[in-house]
Amino acid sequence: MNILDGIRAKRFVVVGRVGMDLFTAPGVTTEDATEFQADMGGSSANIAAGLVKLGAKAALVTCVSDDAVGSFCLRKLRDYGIDSSYVKKVAGEPRTSLAIYESRTENHRNVIYRNNAADFQMTVADVEAVDWSAYSALVTAGTVFAAEPSRSAAFHAFALAQAAGLPIIFDVDYRPYSWSSAQDASDVLSRAGAMSDVIVGNDDEFGFMAGDKARGLDMARSLVAGRAQIAIYKMGENGAVTITPTGEDRTGIYRVDALKPTGAGDSFMAGLLASLADGYDLRDAVLRGSACAAIVVAEPGCAPAMPDAAALSAFLSDHPGPG
Repeated sequence: MNILDGIRAKRFVVVGRVGMDLFTAPGVTTEDATEFQADMGGSSANIAAGLVKLGAKAALVTCVSDDAVGSFCLRKLRDYGIDSSYVKKVAGEPRTSLAIYESRTENHRNVIYRNNAADFQMTVADVEAVDWSAYSALVTAGTVFAAEPSRSAAFHAFALAQAAGLPIIFDVDYRPYSWSSAQDASDVLSRAGAMSDVIVGNDDEFGFMAGDKARGLDMARSLVAGRAQIAIYKMGENGAVTITPTGEDRTGIYRVDALKPTGAGDSFMAGLLASLADGYDLRDAVLRGSACAAIVVAEPGCAPAMPDAAALSAFLSDHPGPG
């Protein structure tokens, strides 16, 4: 199965964390808040939610704590239509991650609690329990590699996916607070990138992997010169560069009145993959992913703000393409 065949089959297995998000009402600071809205969070879970909303199927592979927060996350996965068959509860001290963030862009604050994170307890046995023949593509985000035993399990998942003929889609998603050192993160994320068929990251992330932000674009190009068939080098408000073995393509962004900065990357990935799955060419899929990102930053929350097909179509009809 080639990369596009796997994506177009729309059966995604997503490896990585699910967590609880608590976010304020629009414009309210954390210290002034008297109530918070609770919903599902975590990069991998958000991507899975976006994929399902856009018509694909997605299963999540991770661990949650055997407590009320873990149960909340399992309930939310079911509510979003994500298959949670491979989400394992772990007892003891590990805890499901918790994010508290503000629905504002000016002086935005985002606090993430990931001490002894439950998702890092995912093991090789957990990924070996997955029926890889039931899926057509693997998606993951970089946080899954930040600690053991999750790191070894995620690399084993890559090997199992490759053996089953699944394309590997990797969002670099570098979060410094999750890693023991910058050098460890650079080495491990570069190794994961070299094993991936599609790799998505921003200029800071590719630059970090390269050891210098000025060499980030060259890093993305080198991954395509190796195994990857697609690398997408995101540059914030300056758009993105899509790199393939046949050339490069620059695209812009959809400008909106942003409510908060969180969730854009997860929504971009879901929109990109769902659009490729629906038969759009790569340039249009990147633009549709950018539209999904714009939709999410203009609404409260991450998973709840992910658009479905109708919301994406309505947005595109009201917003001329950036080119």
